[in-house]
Amino acid sequence: MLAHAPAHAVFTLLARNAWRWMVGWWRIVHFGAVIGVMALAPGSYSRRQRREIARHIVLDTAPVLVWFTLLSSLLSLVIARIVVVTALSYGLTQYALEMVVRVLVVEIIPLTAALFVAVRCTLPHGEELAALRLGGQLARLRERGLDPLRHEVLPRAVAGLFSVALLSMLAGVVALVLAYLASYGFTLWALEGYTRTVGRVFSPTVVVVFGLKTLLFSLAAVLVPMGSALHDATRSRMSAEVRGLVRLFALLLLIEAASLAVNIL
Repeated sequence: MLAHAPAHAVFTLLARNAWRWMVGWWRIVHFGAVIGVMALAPGSYSRRQRREIARHIVLDTAPVLVWFTLLSSLLSLVIARIVVVTALSYGLTQYALEMVVRVLVVEIIPLTAALFVAVRCTLPHGEELAALRLGGQLARLRERGLDPLRHEVLPRAVAGLFSVALLSMLAGVVALVLAYLASYGFTLWALEGYTRTVGRVFSPTVVVVFGLKTLLFSLAAVLVPMGSALHDATRSRMSAEVRGLVRLFALLLLIEAASLAVNIL
């Protein structure tokens, strides 16, 4: 269709799509900045607000904690066993554990936790917020002198951030334990050497990059789906969900590529 269209029409269409793309990302950045300021403001944590945040943390984390731990444990055990057996066949056992820890704990688990929380929690939250906006509830809160972002969005955002961080830490600890068991079995004689291997992997640079990456993954998993749903609520719900997923995947890949580049350099 574009091949038979006039050149100026094609250019206009591309320019319009690029403008919409930039406006969409700018709205998400602005939304994230506003939520960040609210999250750091002491006035956002009144007694009622703390109860609401605690309720969302429990609702977002408790139902997925066991399932995510089991799934990540199965994934960790399979990957660890494959890497260890492959390394033994090539005579590279001294690098097997280091590779398992680096691939699982540093790279795969934070990304998996962010995607899991996005699909399980923040995308449904985005749908709820879009429905509240279209139904006029957010406007009615504003008419009553209440900030809808502080009362409806902030508790969901804080709960999503907490959920990603908790799942990443818990799954990382479980992956370290399973990597040891997959390599040495139920024995303690290799614990000292394994501790040194883990220490070599988590150098100061890797620790800083890992912490920043987990934080950025958390922010992306929370802000992109919810921001897209809020600002695209006037369009079809499916279109907003797909647009939010595309933006989320693109941002997660960008963060992962940047972290890999920093770790390599």
